[in-house]
Amino acid sequence: MSITVFNNTLCQWRQWCIALPAWRCTLLLASLLGALGAQAAPFEDTLAQRLQGCTVCHGAQGRATPNGYQPRLAGKPAGYLFHQLLNFREGRRDYGPMTSLVDPLSDAYLQDIAGYFSSLDVPYPPPQATTAAPATLQRGEQLVRRGDADARTPACQQCHGESMMGIAPAIPGLLGLPRDYLNAQLGAWRSGKRRAQSPDCMAQVARSLSLADIDALSQWLAAQPVPTGAKPLPEWPAGRKMPVACGGVSVEAEPVAGVPR
Repeated sequence: MSITVFNNTLCQWRQWCIALPAWRCTLLLASLLGALGAQAAPFEDTLAQRLQGCTVCHGAQGRATPNGYQPRLAGKPAGYLFHQLLNFREGRRDYGPMTSLVDPLSDAYLQDIAGYFSSLDVPYPPPQATTAAPATLQRGEQLVRRGDADARTPACQQCHGESMMGIAPAIPGLLGLPRDYLNAQLGAWRSGKRRAQSPDCMAQVARSLSLADIDALSQWLAAQPVPTGAKPLPEWPAGRKMPVACGGVSVEAEPVAGVPR
């Protein structure tokens, strides 16, 4: 790129930025500066290259970053990732930067994005250290493995799998996620700030949890190591039904005792 062309492009960038949020201006400028090396290193027009912008928040190869609020994308079921992109685009999840990024994209392109990140097989970080009291961790483990019939809360394992790594094509794993992210998302479902396709099973489950229960779940899950080579189950186990009906998941529901359908 010649200096003249670069200067003209920079002027255009300044004009565009007047109407853009600061974070989008930053990404736009980064793209512009990267173009300076185009003659020495031609742009590789691949999906992986186009999705480099995602790694600013979600970490290299979608591994997540240490800040604790942006989740890992790598290795999650493609159906789950696709539904979340739809939820951002259609207003069921409320986070402006994500909505702005996916708003102009077609369903087919969102499926390509989901498929790309789902295909990545990269190591998980070590579990987070916890300072929670033993009673808090015991409560978290109880909710994960057995649920709470009195509170009408099904066990997390009933939907997310015995290994808690999720089930393809649409149920995510709960291990390997930051404690702050887990806490924030369960709280958002409980308050109605985060929603999913109807029937919204996670909203129903989250409303059955107290704030102390949400803390206990987040503390226990974030402290569990991800076994080497662990992946989501390839399909829903034969003969099993979900304890609650769940939008976007084509599995028949048969509520357990005390848990509403």
